[in-house]
Amino acid sequence: MRESIIIYGSRYGTARRYAERLAEMTGIRCIGHKDLKKADDYGRIIYVGALYAGSVLGLKALANELSDQELIIVTVGLVDPQDEANVRYIRQNIRSQIPARLYDERRIFHLRGAIDYGTMGLKHRLMMAFMHSRLAKMPEDKLNAEARVILETYGKSVDLTDFEGLDKIKELII
Repeated sequence: MRESIIIYGSRYGTARRYAERLAEMTGIRCIGHKDLKKADDYGRIIYVGALYAGSVLGLKALANELSDQELIIVTVGLVDPQDEANVRYIRQNIRSQIPARLYDERRIFHLRGAIDYGTMGLKHRLMMAFMHSRLAKMPEDKLNAEARVILETYGKSVDLTDFEGLDKIKELII
């Protein structure tokens, strides 16, 4: 059997931190998605990716390279992964990013991330400012969980990382 690998797609570091911790827990090597040379060298890929506008950073490009590998997907975002509407939305977007043969809800996990406006690039700060101004004008009863998190965390440094969430993933892969 070909070896397993943990690959992460991270812009500001939270998905990378989760991937590195999972690597420590399992002894499986981890690398950034841009550093992957050849996906076919691996039998099982655990992809830990940050959520941006509903999409998992780097997942679509990776999925296009996969043939017969087992794919485990771990998303990292600010919205509570216990929120059922949020999970449906994320999974719907994952379905649009990967071929149907790779989609298996038993192999998709969701973890909470972090945001730090102090380290955010200008483009992302502007995008968040635009979203915040639009959402701030909406009636409270029209806001979904993602909108509420954007309003609550705007301009702040918030870290909701919970490494205990990796335990279920470790059980699946070991």
